[in-house]
Amino acid sequence: MPIVASHSLHALICAVCAAGGSALQEAQLVADQLVEANLTGHDSHGIGLLPVYVRCLHAGSLVANRHAEVVTDRGAVLVVEGQRGYGQVIGHEAMQLAMARAAEEGVALLAVRNSFHLGRIGHWAEQCARGGFASIHFVNGIDHAPLQAPYGGAEARFATNPFCAALPGDDGPAVLLDMATSKIALGKARVAANRGVPVPADSMLDADGRPTRDGGVMFAEPRGAMVAMGEHKGSGLAILCELLAGALTGGQTVQPEHPRAGGIVNNMLSVVIDPDALGGRQQASREAAAMVAYIKSAKVREGFDEVLVPGEPERRRRAERLDGGVEIDARSWADILAAARDAGVGERQLDGLI
Repeated sequence: MPIVASHSLHALICAVCAAGGSALQEAQLVADQLVEANLTGHDSHGIGLLPVYVRCLHAGSLVANRHAEVVTDRGAVLVVEGQRGYGQVIGHEAMQLAMARAAEEGVALLAVRNSFHLGRIGHWAEQCARGGFASIHFVNGIDHAPLQAPYGGAEARFATNPFCAALPGDDGPAVLLDMATSKIALGKARVAANRGVPVPADSMLDADGRPTRDGGVMFAEPRGAMVAMGEHKGSGLAILCELLAGALTGGQTVQPEHPRAGGIVNNMLSVVIDPDALGGRQQASREAAAMVAYIKSAKVREGFDEVLVPGEPERRRRAERLDGGVEIDARSWADILAAARDAGVGERQLDGLI
């Protein structure tokens, strides 16, 4: 499998975005987030998304050089229209607005609607944590067929609907939980199918509603469905993400009255909190550090090497991949290069980038 340095991946993404008409800052923000996803081990949300992005750009369901437009401003409440712009731009600008408002009001309630794919949601929690803010995020996905089956269901009714929350520490998040409400993310099924390896048991249903370990059922017709993590609990959280992000924000849910044109549209409801409005940043940081240390001091159960807290595996993987590069399976790499050519990146430029 190809192993590619992160700076080469960053340059390739920038070139693809530029070929698609993006301004320099937009291209850099897209590359920053996708490469960071690869570095932290979430290849499902990394450069492997480029073929989808290029397809949507050509189809018009992704529009370059759009910015977060504030359509409602009521004290602690902000509503931002994404206009189908790159989620990496809309998300970044929306978080900046929310942190500024939380600094004024103590808390900001932010609705982001009609953004193109917002990518790895943990990226936004990290942005808030670096600014000293805690945050909570609920997300849904529309403009495409549903992906995840409700508990007890044999066919899909909503997307992978991520939930994310983080508390700030001394250097970024003290703890960061970022998860799809499905047992695995859709991109992980894509990566598994491309690598020819099975997905985890009980994470996928085939088109007849039977359990399968073939991730390819999500990319063929008739399509299968993903299974919720945590059985009824994960399914319940997915439904709340759908309603909080899709219905409450003034966006849309994936119910069949709305278009499903094959694009990716995300809506997100975020709560951004200034710790100084509550117990104070220093107290929160001390208490979080002490609690994390206490959690990690637990006696290790048989079959495990240590106790980890949310966000810790990502930090370790990031250090490893910064040093050793990012491994990408051959099929995904071929698809990425084909997408770059389709976007208008020439062979000579590709050779220079990688």
